Amino acid sequence: MNTKTRNHHPIFCFLTIITLVFTLYILKSLLIPILYAIILAVMIFPIQKFLEHKLRFSRLLAALCSIFIIFFVTALIAALVYFQLNSISKNGEDYTKNISELINNVTEYLQNTFNITSSNSLLSSDLKFENIVKNNFDKIGSLITESGSLISNLVLIPIYLFFFLYYRRFFRVFYYKVFRNKSKAFLNNMIGKIYNIQQNYLIGLIKVICLVGVLNTIGLLILGIDHALFFGFFAAILLIIPYVGVIIGSLVPAVFALATQDSPWYAFGVIAIFMFIQFLEGNFITPKITGSQVSINAFIAIVSLIVFSMLWGIAGMIVALPITATLKIIFDNTPGYHAYGFLIGDPIDKHLHGRARSRLKEWKKIRSKY
Repeated sequence: MNTKTRNHHPIFCFLTIITLVFTLYILKSLLIPILYAIILAVMIFPIQKFLEHKLRFSRLLAALCSIFIIFFVTALIAALVYFQLNSISKNGEDYTKNISELINNVTEYLQNTFNITSSNSLLSSDLKFENIVKNNFDKIGSLITESGSLISNLVLIPIYLFFFLYYRRFFRVFYYKVFRNKSKAFLNNMIGKIYNIQQNYLIGLIKVICLVGVLNTIGLLILGIDHALFFGFFAAILLIIPYVGVIIGSLVPAVFALATQDSPWYAFGVIAIFMFIQFLEGNFITPKITGSQVSINAFIAIVSLIVFSMLWGIAGMIVALPITATLKIIFDNTPGYHAYGFLIGDPIDKHLHGRARSRLKEWKKIRSKY
């Protein structure tokens, strides 16, 4: 069996996938900060470029200034979130009491309406709101403890980010040496495509978050929900976690509405408004702003979210789509892997060009025969 046949053998491919997945899982603590540093480097590289070319900063000084700017903005946002949470937590006991009373009223109504005894009720005393919070407090604490790696990431990410900005030409030469059988023009084209799709995705995501945050805030203000600005942008920021983030972002202000308003209809109103805004975001806002920069079909997007969440948790869900989009570019430009790039792509993408468009036409012809 020659090398080419062995590399395409199903057993060999299966073992390769298993080895890759196992390696990604084991190297989680190493890879996650590196990936975040790469994403941040793509995001702030225009600042780096502006400082170097327009203000004539040295590469070292430009890298340090770029990192300072982005982490100053991050620290400012974190401080605002902290003060908002501190303000909300001052009335935490009242919120808990209100929700507890509402749950007890619902329980009593169900018991009287359907003749459910308290011993058979799903909302018995063991499942009261206070007990749920009390019984799960230790779990919440352990979750925070397990998230202690966040502190180490906050130290490692700036370090990795600095080296990616400062040594970018060095890494490019390394890239040339690894793929010596490819021309520099081809490799530069690949780097440009990956960089452009990542940057356009990130810039588009920031625009979407800002616009959705404003719409969420307006909706909450119309309903008279306290801390509308905080909850509106909190839900918008969670859009970085596709599909799952919007659910969490709508449930949190809905629960808060239950705790602060005199009617549960406010909570339904919050969910209804957020669902409507999500409809606008998915069908009009995001397609208009980002276009088809990340042309990944919904099936592959969901699969990638599940796979990366199983590997790396929430951190994996955040980087799932950028990684998948990068893989699509690599597959589209690597002989023998075009089919995988086609599988990842959106079959209804109106912006396909060249070979991708011709492959789509061939696929439609084949489909029409059956």
